[in-house]
Amino acid sequence: MKSENKFKIIAKTSYGLEGVLTEELRQLGVKETEVVTRAVIFEGNKETLYKANLWLRSANRLIVPIRTFRIKNADDLYHKIKDIAWEDIFNVDQTFAIDSTVFSEIFNHTKFAAFKAKDAIADRFRDKFEKRPDVDTDQPHIRINLHINNENECTVSLDSSGDPLFKRGYRDSRSIAPIKEDLAAGMILLSGWDKKSNFIDLFCGSGTLLIEAAMIACNIPPNINRAVFGFMNWKTFDEELFDKVVDEALDEEVDFDFKIIGIDNDARVMGMSRANIEAAGLTNKIELHKKDFADFEAPQLKGIIVCNPPYGERIGENVDDLYTAFGDNLKTRYDGWNAWLISSNMEALKKVGLRPSRKIKLFNGSLECRFMKYEMYKGTKKIHKLKPQTNR
Repeated sequence: MKSENKFKIIAKTSYGLEGVLTEELRQLGVKETEVVTRAVIFEGNKETLYKANLWLRSANRLIVPIRTFRIKNADDLYHKIKDIAWEDIFNVDQTFAIDSTVFSEIFNHTKFAAFKAKDAIADRFRDKFEKRPDVDTDQPHIRINLHINNENECTVSLDSSGDPLFKRGYRDSRSIAPIKEDLAAGMILLSGWDKKSNFIDLFCGSGTLLIEAAMIACNIPPNINRAVFGFMNWKTFDEELFDKVVDEALDEEVDFDFKIIGIDNDARVMGMSRANIEAAGLTNKIELHKKDFADFEAPQLKGIIVCNPPYGERIGENVDDLYTAFGDNLKTRYDGWNAWLISSNMEALKKVGLRPSRKIKLFNGSLECRFMKYEMYKGTKKIHKLKPQTNR
């Protein structure tokens, strides 16, 4: 793979963030994209791949297809994967793992397809070098993606990211129900925040939304703190080119003249938030207040609120009063602000008592959620006249 040679890249994302990811790619200079469910497909060279892994906030993984073929049976899969020149991709002393997604009737379960692929790769190395590479499912040097559809078409890809891209490298501490970094960033980008106003999270927990907002506001690459990407273990890795991409990225940071504020009434999660913010190197860019959101006085300068409150998923947890108080607080203290709230609790969302101007379907892990926008004006009449736009 030479830097100037273009190849296909698939950026995987969460449901509902495909448009945000497409816009991020456009800002990286990618002109043509194909949007599919939970992914965006595009073409680029090695520099594009390195930049995308470093800069994309709403992607969770970037894979590079290297071979596509049809199979007739399990042995056919074995032989066609063994036919790939794996020794040109990695060394026999490196470890590998296979992630498989299988919809074909040829295989009773996904693991069998992955097992046949693993044997094919190992046997090719053994035939050539009289030695087999080891499999490491936890921290492999090389992660291979195997996808077989219901028409028995098989696509073999290399995972350029390694660990999922939401593992930014800054989160040392976790609250009980953290939101993943790629979803947090995607929510902020969906909100349309122009970075020319204050940003508040009234339920900041371990600080993920605050950290992602600060990195967006200051144009800091989300994965600048990561030590390892999957592509670094490929034989084609160009360290000089990657260093150039990182140096250019570091020069892109800008100043932010407004406030990023987190509020939470739990001292323990506040400690987690402080630790995570410090690990991200953003202590001087984020303001924390340990208090109940209802006791916090809104800044005079207007801005945006983005929150991930408790959903009431735990047994015995009732959040109706919390959502009612949140809505009342918006009405009394946040005139002129836009507020965004994500929750899987559709009944509790009704307790907010405000008519949303937008509803966007997202998933927080396996939980189907709605990301709701509330535009705050004097009184409530204008709010109730707003017609919701629904993305389903």
